[in-house]
Amino acid sequence: MSNTIEYNDYIGSIEYSSEDRCFFGKIEMIDDLVTFEATTVDELEENFKIVVDEYIMTCKELNREPQKAFKGVFNVRIQPELHKKIYKEALKAGQSLNSFVSQVLSNSTSKLAR
Repeated sequence: MSNTIEYNDYIGSIEYSSEDRCFFGKIEMIDDLVTFEATTVDELEENFKIVVDEYIMTCKELNREPQKAFKGVFNVRIQPELHKKIYKEALKAGQSLNSFVSQVLSNSTSKLAR
């Protein structure tokens, strides 16, 4: 089960507040904070679509890119022994550690998309 919703290539996170008896969430993977809420699933889906469309429109009006920029750099913390194994496999493949990890991640996400 996933606590996300998708629309127009945007992903929203979803949580539930039992205290308020409502669903709420935010658009993920953007630099701004854009939230939505609802008391039913249908209303939640509709409100998410509305805030995504409004966000895109606002960005156009402000003449700026709506999506968060990804630099292609992130830190991954792993056990030292796994680091050593991955490095050895990269050497055997004649690749840098970065190229090897990038290829493995690319292959892995390609399989997920099927």
